[in-house]
Amino acid sequence: MTFALTDQDRLTLLQTAREAIGARLARRTPRFPPAPPSLSIPCGAFVTLKVKEALRGCIGHTTASQPLLETVKDVAVSSAFDDPRFPPVAPEEWPRVRIEISVLSPFECITDLHRITVGVHGLMVRSGRRSGLLLPQVAVEQGWDRETFLSHCCLKAGLPADAWRSPETRIEIFSAEVFHEIQE
Repeated sequence: MTFALTDQDRLTLLQTAREAIGARLARRTPRFPPAPPSLSIPCGAFVTLKVKEALRGCIGHTTASQPLLETVKDVAVSSAFDDPRFPPVAPEEWPRVRIEISVLSPFECITDLHRITVGVHGLMVRSGRRSGLLLPQVAVEQGWDRETFLSHCCLKAGLPADAWRSPETRIEIFSAEVFHEIQE
């Protein structure tokens, strides 16, 4: 990470994500919490939505094209309404949805696969026009080892499971600061 988030930064990002989605559901203008200057730094991020432990949506931006706070607003709404794997979040299910945010470090291309630490690194694989990304927490949640993690990232890219062994496949690692709402 190029900077560290404070507890207040994390809370502001979670509140912002919830407000962005909630306002869209209620068809009202969002009322965002005050934004500290620390959240104006450009940074990539993902917003993951879950109901209980089941995935309900996950969208993100890998590059730092806009301030972190704006990225979270955008990807929160996209996670709720534009993830092609799921129908849009409905108002009646919204109270059960838990928000998780992953703030990404810059990506680093690697050739030594032993540099991948399950639970610390996320993966991006690219080959030709195909690419796939898995966040660091996915391997832990699924109980995967390094090779299984690489295989699933290739499959997500629409590549053969062993494509990570090919010299034409580019493998990148990144870390993420991951935090979520406390379930009540």
